[in-house]
This record gives sequence, structure tokens and C-alpha cells, in this order.
Amino acid sequence: MSDITFDGDRVVVDAAVIAQGFRVDAADVPELMRTGRMTSRSELGQDADAGRRRVTFFHQGRALRLTIDESGTIIRRSIFDV
Repeated sequence: MSDITFDGDRVVVDAAVIAQGFRVDAADVPELMRTGRMTSRSELGQDADAGRRRVTFFHQGRALRLTIDESGTIIRRSIFDV
């Protein structure tokens, strides 16, 4: 499986990518998401950013932001405090 795939308008990110950003076990990511201890937001690029998406995950006061192109390739990754 690719690290990022699309299911219609939905962006599906492999748990290992998220886990690496937050330094948690990939097996824990689904439970963290299910219980709301980890959340996410997806944005669709417009104008100069058309064809890109930005997916941001939030966990314990930190954010992992992935900017991806239309093929699902990560073109920018950042981690910051929120």
C-alpha cells in the first residue's frame, strides 16, 4: 500500500506515517483516532495550490501537517506545537 491513497474525497494516510510524526506506535493510531485523542483536518488546495491537499493531524498539543500532491506523494511535512 502507498503511504497515502484517496477514497473519493477522503484522504487515507498510513498509520506508520502518522506514528512516525508523533513518535507513537503505529498500532495505537486507530485507537487514538477512534477515541478522539488524535484528530485530523483535510483541506483542498485552490488557485496556485490546486491539485494539492493539506492534511493536519493533532495529538497532545502537537500537529503533523502533510502537504500532498494529486498522486498522494508527500511534498512537505512539518511538525509544530499548537
